[in-house]
Amino acid sequence: MTAPRFLLHHAPRSRSARILWLLEEAGAPYALARHDLDQATHKRPEFLAVNPFGKLPALVDRGPDGTWDAVVTESVAICAYVADVLPEAGLAPPPGTPERAAYATWLGFGAAALEPAFADLAFPRAQEPPARAIGWPSFATALERIEAALTPGPYLLGERFSAADIMVGGMLQWAVQWGKATAAPATARTLAALDARPALARARAVDA
Repeated sequence: MTAPRFLLHHAPRSRSARILWLLEEAGAPYALARHDLDQATHKRPEFLAVNPFGKLPALVDRGPDGTWDAVVTESVAICAYVADVLPEAGLAPPPGTPERAAYATWLGFGAAALEPAFADLAFPRAQEPPARAIGWPSFATALERIEAALTPGPYLLGERFSAADIMVGGMLQWAVQWGKATAAPATARTLAALDARPALARARAVDA
């Protein structure tokens, strides 16, 4: 039997969960290489050959005919990659359209602004660095910008769901569940809409 196109290196309750969700949204054939963070299987030599940083997620793309061995790491890169190689999934506006600008901005915002701002909130520094040395806003400011973008919503691109919603929404789900954030009205409506997506339910069932 032919192996599925994608192989996701995955551990439950880790950043790879959003890529599992992405693959379900894309309707892509995939298999899982499951990792145990407590046993540090992601630090073993066989995985370090895939991602030398020993970090999850990592996605292996065998290609449409099974002859590739392409590896993509970093959640934002994986989201962008899958959306572009599977355009029929509709997870990104096509290149050359004006909607692509907002999509690219929000896709990058999740990794470059929201996640480091959350890390600053969860694990504060002993001393505040100079403001000009930091390339992201405070977590509270990031939430305010998201709230404005989600009015009227329900997604970052209005009625259109995209991979950017996985990057930003997945981070917000985690922050709210951890008790580190309280969702403002528009954000709360979006989180409810994301929770109701069948692909997310399927991804969670895989991890259950």
